[in-house]
Amino acid sequence: MAQVAWWIGGLGSSIALALPVLALSESTGPQGIDAQRLHHQPYALTGDKVAIGQVEIGRPSQFGLDKIAFEEMPVVVQRVLLLDEWARADEFVDSHANNVASVMISQDKRLTGVAPDARLYSGAVGPLDGDSAQPQECLVAQAVALQNGGDVRTINFSFGEPLSRDPRPNPVLDGNALLTQCIDWSARVHQTLYVIAGNQGLGGIPIPTDNFNGINVAFSRQVDGRFTKVDLANLGSEPTVRSRRSPVYESNEGPRRSISLVAPGSDIELIDPDGRARTTSGSSFASPHVVGTIALLQQLVDRQFRAGVPHWPLEGRHPMVMKAVLLNSADKLKDEGDGQRLGMGRTLLDKANRTWVESDAYRDRAIPLHSDMGTGHLNAYRAYQQLLPGAFGPEQTIPPIGWNYATLDRPGAAGETVHDYVFDTPLQEGSYLSATLTWERVVELVDQNNNGLYEMGETFKDKGLNNLDLYLMPADTDDINQSIWSSVSEVDSVEHIFYQIPETGRYKLRVIYQQSVHAEPVQPYALAWWAVPAP
Repeated sequence: MAQVAWWIGGLGSSIALALPVLALSESTGPQGIDAQRLHHQPYALTGDKVAIGQVEIGRPSQFGLDKIAFEEMPVVVQRVLLLDEWARADEFVDSHANNVASVMISQDKRLTGVAPDARLYSGAVGPLDGDSAQPQECLVAQAVALQNGGDVRTINFSFGEPLSRDPRPNPVLDGNALLTQCIDWSARVHQTLYVIAGNQGLGGIPIPTDNFNGINVAFSRQVDGRFTKVDLANLGSEPTVRSRRSPVYESNEGPRRSISLVAPGSDIELIDPDGRARTTSGSSFASPHVVGTIALLQQLVDRQFRAGVPHWPLEGRHPMVMKAVLLNSADKLKDEGDGQRLGMGRTLLDKANRTWVESDAYRDRAIPLHSDMGTGHLNAYRAYQQLLPGAFGPEQTIPPIGWNYATLDRPGAAGETVHDYVFDTPLQEGSYLSATLTWERVVELVDQNNNGLYEMGETFKDKGLNNLDLYLMPADTDDINQSIWSSVSEVDSVEHIFYQIPETGRYKLRVIYQQSVHAEPVQPYALAWWAVPAP
């Protein structure tokens, strides 16, 4: 079996023999993301027929191809690739890649993955030399995105590149490394949601965590039997110490933060290429919890759309919808049983033992994401609840929970630059409202031969990120100066409101297309919301 060296998002591992372990069944169960509940009736969501992807330096083992694999392997991969070709027998089989895959699709009865019936396509980059491997990594990402007839809904990245390997002069995390641009291009062109292990900070592997169109994931650990605290080993959005490998701080340029979401990743029992268990930790194993959850949600979208359920357009599959739903349904504060905290399953603590509402993200309208925890902790069951009511547009009143995919016209053009989403019932005083707006940066391929495919030696062009804002307002006013709260970041592709309703009454959410930086005629976006109606 070829040996592979890699930059990965894990912290180390050990064969699970001597130490107590937290089985994968705990991180996917009610102590973790509560996905196991969705596997059973009446939900019956296991990721069946949904294609998902994985990009790694190595790859999982596959029965019939690799000697190490046996017939009853608990991790069954649909196809394995090396760059943009089929993988060769016994080459670049890798424990890390297999561990990550097991989080997503393991069918082991004790160590069941988040989406055990999903179809996983895994692409390997192969050995790294002293130069940047970003062109090869982009090639693999594209190859994986084009599998299953081009219908791969989400792709996991549990590795990255250090700034020291980036070939640009004086490289910084400004979104313009080749791999980062590739991720944002592919997300938009192939309509696949990239989920990236969050690895900024001391000695991290931060490229492509400076992406705009994906989800970056930090990892949590258990406290008193539940995953409720951001692990101290996370390499977060705002490091204060330089990397040993980089002369500059590994943090996004400007105020834009890198972490979108938190998921379990500490002391998780996973599966090696030979089927044995291994205990390991890191953001590498948090991000596949998110990818598996997306597979469950995509199965729900397919089911509802094919059944012709009202308010279920095909746009429910869109990466922006998935991103808005996942971020908006994240846990922040444990509900006390009265629903006023939106049924949240835990109070999540950051590395300093503070809650989300003690952060600048709660106090400052220009900061949508917490530096350690993004919008909160992944909760697969709440994501299901967030998605289930369906889509409701600004042309009608909206229910307390829902989502929508829509477009706005460019400011200055003759069209709509504002959408109002008016709640169909008064909202309850003292309850919380959560709303998340997502849109995409436009990156284009500089396609030298006009074949629509990235090829080695080609580059990308950043056309920029338009600016959208989100307001919570009384239903009877059109003056944004009378807004109750807002999210008005000038640098993010996400706006997020988590706010306590001051008095019972009628409210609305307003989406405003504030500024255009490129000539695209319309701006697509997704919006998800969750509120509490008055009795």
